[in-house]
Amino acid sequence: MFRNALLLVSRLLLAALFVPSGFQALTNIGGTISYFAGLGLPLPTLAAWGTGLFELIAGLLILVGFQTRIVALLLAAFCIVAGFIGHYGQGGEDATLSFLHQQMLMKDIAIAGGFLALAMAGAGAWSADGRSFGISAEVT
Repeated sequence: MFRNALLLVSRLLLAALFVPSGFQALTNIGGTISYFAGLGLPLPTLAAWGTGLFELIAGLLILVGFQTRIVALLLAAFCIVAGFIGHYGQGGEDATLSFLHQQMLMKDIAIAGGFLALAMAGAGAWSADGRSFGISAEVT
């Protein structure tokens, strides 16, 4: 029971980052497009819509625990890529801004670690995966 409770809390905490972020990206699509354009990404409109939809849908899937292992692996990769694109080497000559971006990069790497652990552990019994087709979500 303790394991399932911790896996549920883990899913809730990780989803709490991605569901609102995806929702905000989609409801302020102009700002999201501007942000991606400012990073110099090609096709910033496509990147903004794709990122917003991915964060929202993947976050919801983690929240309910559906296809958790696959989604967690995708989100781990997303965190690493997004962290390096959005934060590596950013800040220029401003020491405070450079420090902030370095910390944000490390946060993204740490979140990827959390997703890798979730991918290994699975969603637990208190999830859609744990209830799917009578298959136990427990892993030994």
